Amino acid sequence: IESTPLGFVQQTITRVSQELNCSPTSRRLAEHLDRHDELQQLRQEFLMPKISDLPPSDLSLVDGSEDCVYFAGNSLGLQPKNTKKYIEEELEKWATIGVHGHLKGSRPWAWAEETLEELMAKIVGAKPEEVALMNGLTVNLHLLMLSFYKPTPKRYKILLEDMAFPSDHYAIESQIWLRGQDVTDSMLIIKPRQGEDTIRTEDIVSVIEREGDAIALVMLSGVQYYTGQLFDMEAITRAGHAKGCLVGFDCAHAVGNAELQLHDWNVDFACWCSYKYVNSGAGVSHTHTLYNTQMELQPGVNGFRLSNQPVLLVCPLQASLEIFNRTSMKDLRRKSVLLTGYLEYLIRHYYTKDPSDPDKPSVHIITPSDPEQRGCQLSLCFSRPIRTVFQELEKRGVACDMREPNVLRVAPVPLYNSFTDVHRFITALGSALNASGAE
Repeated sequence: IESTPLGFVQQTITRVSQELNCSPTSRRLAEHLDRHDELQQLRQEFLMPKISDLPPSDLSLVDGSEDCVYFAGNSLGLQPKNTKKYIEEELEKWATIGVHGHLKGSRPWAWAEETLEELMAKIVGAKPEEVALMNGLTVNLHLLMLSFYKPTPKRYKILLEDMAFPSDHYAIESQIWLRGQDVTDSMLIIKPRQGEDTIRTEDIVSVIEREGDAIALVMLSGVQYYTGQLFDMEAITRAGHAKGCLVGFDCAHAVGNAELQLHDWNVDFACWCSYKYVNSGAGVSHTHTLYNTQMELQPGVNGFRLSNQPVLLVCPLQASLEIFNRTSMKDLRRKSVLLTGYLEYLIRHYYTKDPSDPDKPSVHIITPSDPEQRGCQLSLCFSRPIRTVFQELEKRGVACDMREPNVLRVAPVPLYNSFTDVHRFITALGSALNASGAE
């Protein structure tokens, strides 16, 4: 059973609780897992906010001197401790040698980002020459679609998922409009089946096989921002190519979260941001298919760059990628499966809907239970008013985020979150649900 990710989680929780002679829901189990976590020292490389520092915290309810429960890495990763040091180094260089900083120092401004491409390539499963660090996510998405979306009278549609990130939806819509196509006819939106929360891979493949002759571009998320579903990018790319479609992904919620092999999967292009799970602020883009043009551009993906990147954005990316380089995505992913699985276990233990007790608060997880179909994020729906639950969690020093219409996204990040964080979240959630029911 341990050969499957879900079996690994269940077996680990059961085995450890038996070894400790305690309940699987005991905080002792969480503390034991933290003591035996080979990656736990990486938490020390980040600045964790204190509860008292978070504006919504109610210090009459919680101890403000404790670290907050930071489960918002899917929106903004924590700051690496070296970020400030690296930025100050560049400010000092600017102050002392001025324009010479373009070519001098440990990160010459003219090509500072190029020193990081190999580190980033390891995270996404690409070759260094296939990675460029540049711009912002939506800018990169537009640049890539300008090159890869080439509609013809017969092949003109773009396949995207329902509830795609709004800026992605707008970008796709604007690119269709820019090419003189009819938006309604050209946007092929795939939705979950009736009564289901996520989209089955077989349904994506079926749409591609059925509509593929009219699809110019398959443009999906790597991890769906709202539901937390990890798409099978390899299978989708293979299906798209079999029908002559180009295939690209917005990996904003996948990079630094899931194991990616963009080169081996033969993905045509991908772009992502790096301020979420990669804990920095620079926009990043990757492409596998080379850019053909008559302009005198640098070869490969670097031909997409508009200019060299601001060094003050390169600094936090360097600080973060150096931490990633101390481990591997395989090891991070192994911890992530257990960490998120532990969170799911506790939520289901305490808050599964009980028909015999309609007043009991319940939580519905819309993210797939299969760890191979998700990253670290769980998207939660509640039997209590979600905005009230969210506000009560914030009062108790929990950082997560709410997305309309009715989802709370929580993301235990393996780089810096602990099993004790998960247990503290569950305790805070119980208090928040009780408080929301009292109103």
